Amino acid sequence: MIFLRKILFPFSILYGFVTSFRNFLYDMEIFKSYSFDLPIIAVGNLSVGGTGKTPQIEYLIRLLSDKYKIATLSRGYKRKSEGFILADENANTEILGDEPFQFYQKFPNVQVAVDANRKNGIEQLLKQNGRPEIILLDDAFQHRKVKAGLYILLTAYNDLYADDYILPTGNLRESRNGARRANIVIVTKCPANLSLDEQKSIKEKLKLAQNQELYFTYVDYDDAIFSEEKQLQVSDIKDSDKLLLAGIAKPEPFFKHLKKENDEVLIFPDHHHFSEKDILEIKNKAQNNIIITTEKDYVRLKGQLPKEQLFYLPIKSSFVSDEENFDKAIFTYLNKYFF
Repeated sequence: MIFLRKILFPFSILYGFVTSFRNFLYDMEIFKSYSFDLPIIAVGNLSVGGTGKTPQIEYLIRLLSDKYKIATLSRGYKRKSEGFILADENANTEILGDEPFQFYQKFPNVQVAVDANRKNGIEQLLKQNGRPEIILLDDAFQHRKVKAGLYILLTAYNDLYADDYILPTGNLRESRNGARRANIVIVTKCPANLSLDEQKSIKEKLKLAQNQELYFTYVDYDDAIFSEEKQLQVSDIKDSDKLLLAGIAKPEPFFKHLKKENDEVLIFPDHHHFSEKDILEIKNKAQNNIIITTEKDYVRLKGQLPKEQLFYLPIKSSFVSDEENFDKAIFTYLNKYFF
């Protein structure tokens, strides 16, 4: 695979030229970007998958939803529906996609919508009863048809965009220069005890502009796993026989956090739709042991596996330091609209 990616380097040059030319047309306003009269915060990345967008969106929801009417807008990756959909009691992962459905289940006071056309999605949200006061755009850093008021760019600690290359040689969707559009850059999935020296080294590598803010976060795992009916402490089940499964990008930290030597492990592609064959394989592998999966996979597996066996481990994004400064930056941006 590494060799194949290297020989495809000429295609990376071509792809980089196409995406850079597209960005140039937006920068020169030859292609039109649309603005709206409410705060829009876009969370995204330069690379393909695995940077922690979902926990970062959830962090913003927790930060803001007690004070403002929040809506999330995603494209609904791998959903089987089309066009604009606002989540309601009939929603499921096939209609919304897994991340939006997760938002809908966890935050009932938040409007959750999907639309590949973000401009149309925003226009439809603004027509709804209980019009949102803030819209969070999920995975929309490259969606330049809409001009957000605040851009948050995520890059993973072990896979910095500064060390990566454009597709297909690397995993970047566009040139590293695209990072210049970000107001805030967050290095995700860091060690919780990341030193100040290493933070400084990463900052130098990213070469941010003076007006860009940099933060560092880590994956914070819950102390308990949850099923439809109960919860168990991780410390109590760590040494028990179990089946661990994940259909997410870069699941290794999830497995490392829970796995003991004899545990069964099943890995599926990111955003995987579980077939009857998959479900049978999971049941056969698990036998009578508990099954622990990610929260994103749980919303797709719920109802297909015995509820007394199926558990998920919640995660959240926590800041290595400077959480108050990050929150302050968000509210400073919002103050332009509300005060």
